[in-house]
Amino acid sequence: MDRTLELCSEIIQNANNIVVLSGAGISTESGIRDFRSRTGLYAMAPEYILSLEYFYKNPKKFYEFAIENLYHPNAVPNKGHDILAKWEKERRVHHIITQNIDGLHQKAGNNNVIEFHGTMKTASCQNCGEKFSLEEMISRREETNHYYVCDRCNSGSYIKPDVVLFGDAGEWFTAEGFEQILGFIADADCLLVLGSSLKVTPFSAFPQYKNDGIPMIIINKGETPYDYAPDTYVIQDSIGKTLTIIDRSIK
Repeated sequence: MDRTLELCSEIIQNANNIVVLSGAGISTESGIRDFRSRTGLYAMAPEYILSLEYFYKNPKKFYEFAIENLYHPNAVPNKGHDILAKWEKERRVHHIITQNIDGLHQKAGNNNVIEFHGTMKTASCQNCGEKFSLEEMISRREETNHYYVCDRCNSGSYIKPDVVLFGDAGEWFTAEGFEQILGFIADADCLLVLGSSLKVTPFSAFPQYKNDGIPMIIINKGETPYDYAPDTYVIQDSIGKTLTIIDRSIK
């Protein structure tokens, strides 16, 4: 075990209030495509397709893209997800704040998960708030050409997936939501960043709110703006592999 990995193992072994910030890199090990890499979604489609403006202009095309590329009901958690669930049961991990919309943390068994960018499991009418599962939306698509228009309130409003799009604001983008997340980070005795480039605002700002002297461990195959920050330990390797090594070393 190299020295950085050894130090990270010691930090996690002694921690009892870890807050995890997770991004697409943890889910790629479950076969889910990320966004910004050379093989990511933005390499095959422009970022604009995930904007609120595009959704309202082209709801049918948006749904076709989203159902094909953002909805992964058959994906299963990988070793990294499983270890985080284990650490939650051991009372090491207290909260996971994720950019991911795939629900794999919950599938693995984590309970204290904040889906900062929402979820693809459900969709809501933009007028009455009526919720539909994505399975319902897929069934509606087979029944009617205008399946994305709400027929519960008859307002003609669109049913939008409960994900945060560019130009959108979700549940955790409120002042109250931010305050709660920043409180979790301020109370943490370790910040564990997994598979996030930490370049997408406002999620990228969260590490700034940890207390001075509190360690931050970043496991990500690419560089982040925080790699050389004080009290930061960087491992550019597989998340599942790295967490497995750390977990086995914990006494």
